Amino acid sequence: MAVSLVNPGGLPEIDAYRQVSVASGSRLVFVAGQVAWDADGVTVGEGDLAAQVEQCYLNVGTALAGVGASFDDVAKLTVYVVDWTPDKMPLLMEGIARAAAKLGVTPVPPATLLGVAALDVPEHLVEIEATAMID
Repeated sequence: MAVSLVNPGGLPEIDAYRQVSVASGSRLVFVAGQVAWDADGVTVGEGDLAAQVEQCYLNVGTALAGVGASFDDVAKLTVYVVDWTPDKMPLLMEGIARAAAKLGVTPVPPATLLGVAALDVPEHLVEIEATAMID
């Protein structure tokens, strides 16, 4: 595995992600922001944040697999959520949990969550991009 995830002492331990990743592979993988599209470009879960988060994570997983990588190789995630407010956290975590169950992984690399005014089309509520390291 080219990425080690760490929670250094002196920083809070967050269930949803680790504070630091150390990448030691030889090839960087940059996954474009994934939205809640299925393989045909149809939006999944219109109006349902948890369903869209799940689909975004599944799409990131598909993109990674396409280059021989997995969530174990992810060094950093960036999550963009339309009109973010802290009361949406349970829906975000539900979507992550559902995707993790389907993928058979615990996706906990360092992550940044950003609230945004809008994404590419009005029906998209979340977009997730990833940076990975593979040997």
